[in-house]
Amino acid sequence: MNPQKTVFLDRDGTLIEEVDFLSRVEELRLFPFTRDAVGLLKADGFQLIVITNQSGIGRGLFAAEAMHTIHRQIQLELEDAIDAFYYCPHLPEGGCYCRKPNLGMIEAAGRDLSIDMSSSWFVGDKDLDVEIGLNARLRTVLVETGYGRNHAKVLKRKPDQIAANLLEAARYIIEGS
Repeated sequence: MNPQKTVFLDRDGTLIEEVDFLSRVEELRLFPFTRDAVGLLKADGFQLIVITNQSGIGRGLFAAEAMHTIHRQIQLELEDAIDAFYYCPHLPEGGCYCRKPNLGMIEAAGRDLSIDMSSSWFVGDKDLDVEIGLNARLRTVLVETGYGRNHAKVLKRKPDQIAANLLEAARYIIEGS
């Protein structure tokens, strides 16, 4: 299988509206532009992988199955456009290797799927999304949805682009690939 260009996507605040510790499908809201953004990226041949920290599981606020139910609903609403979901259930202070901005989830995706890392991107709304992308030597886009507007002011390192939202990021990625 030939390595495929990939967009790694943060989930909350990037692909869907930010809800602290989202655990119920009833609270799930895609941004109005998410379908269009995902459609553009898929049409341009990108594989889409969600990389998400889900410490609500580690905190005992919800079970992993609640998160999987939300991921199934996202797939339903996006017509199975996401190629894979990777999540870290650990607490921020847990010191695990999978939690963003560490590379565990990206490395797992690289073992599971055929990824051309040199043609791939990371898109998210937080400083740690930019950091994981840069740590993995990916090109990066910070979106101003979710926490993005606030995080843009305190970035440790600069992304390749700051975009208003995922649709603007998708257009930038397609132009740059």
